[in-house]
Amino acid sequence: MRLKSLLAATLLLGLAAPALAQAPLKIALIQDKTGPLEAYAKQMVTGFNLGIEYATHGTGMVAGRKIVIVEKDSQTKPDLGRTLLSEAYGDDKVDFAVGGSSSAVALAMLPVAQEEKKLLIVAPAVADSITGDKWNRYIFRTSRNSSHDAISNALAIGKPGVVIATLGQDYAFGRDGVAAFKAALAGTGAKLVHEEYAPPTATDFTAPAQRIFDALAKEQGRKIIWVIWAGGDPMSKLQALNPGRLGIELSSGGNILPAMAAYKQFPGMEGATNYYYDIPKNPANLWLVAEHMKRFNSPPDFFTADGMSAAMAAVAAVEKTKGVTDTETLIAAMEGMEFQTPKGRMLFRKDDHQALQSMYGFKIKVDPALAWAVPELTHEFTLDEIKLPIANKR
Repeated sequence: MRLKSLLAATLLLGLAAPALAQAPLKIALIQDKTGPLEAYAKQMVTGFNLGIEYATHGTGMVAGRKIVIVEKDSQTKPDLGRTLLSEAYGDDKVDFAVGGSSSAVALAMLPVAQEEKKLLIVAPAVADSITGDKWNRYIFRTSRNSSHDAISNALAIGKPGVVIATLGQDYAFGRDGVAAFKAALAGTGAKLVHEEYAPPTATDFTAPAQRIFDALAKEQGRKIIWVIWAGGDPMSKLQALNPGRLGIELSSGGNILPAMAAYKQFPGMEGATNYYYDIPKNPANLWLVAEHMKRFNSPPDFFTADGMSAAMAAVAAVEKTKGVTDTETLIAAMEGMEFQTPKGRMLFRKDDHQALQSMYGFKIKVDPALAWAVPELTHEFTLDEIKLPIANKR
């Protein structure tokens, strides 16, 4: 009798295993498809879908499971992002989620992942606090963080004799970015003399610009305003105030191609960027550029690469677990995991689950054949060169 029971149980397990293997892999993709970051979200969604295609060799399958993407629009509203993530975990029964575009939305979603004990891959939100003091162990991030931007830009423009003032948005993205930039600048010989913050939706920069001009007027040396901004075009507004008459230059990180059109006003400007389609030379990026040109008659942009990176990380993780997607198994597989992306090799740091990655120093070149300015590579800041601080207390 015992033997029959054992045989019956074995048979049931054998029948259940293939059924389990065929269960779809459901991933929620929560992005701010409505609102000021709509362009970022659109690129993320395109890149994520292309990344799934590339990573699965066109099958849309990983470890025998069909990938189903559940898209949701958080509309740049933190409360909505939190609600949508809760619905994704509960009603939609997703295995894990990817999002959000805005740092404010992403921060609102972090506690939901912790409460539900389900994985959230953050992309493309960059505030340091996401993998810093607001972090929890269910959070992984494939996007660079504010410190990546800040450190690479500080290394790109920070030199002895350089005097810098900053202009940032008055929320987590801007303040975290300036704090990291200030810390990284300390070892370069440059001096930061003034910090200025403006509302995220500001369009008139006359008053903050005047305060920056007054602060820099007291200094000797090469004078630079470093701008950290998401959405909008403060660079053109600052340029219209003619800082050159005071011997002041502008600098900023890279941006999406439409925003880079404004950079044609700044030939020779130095900075650092997360991605430009013509810089990384690796199989994933070559495929991305070729396919994007073929399908959309345009090159992939800043956040297209972010979306593809998130998708490649997700597929790599599920391949590593052989299709098992319970949270603890995924966390164990992803901590310290290396994976390939359009930017080349990335690595999830065990301490805070931040993906370590290269950044690219540039000098702006104007090509009349292109609608945007070209960030011509001056130096690749590798994973080892960017000494990314660990901000959380695990």
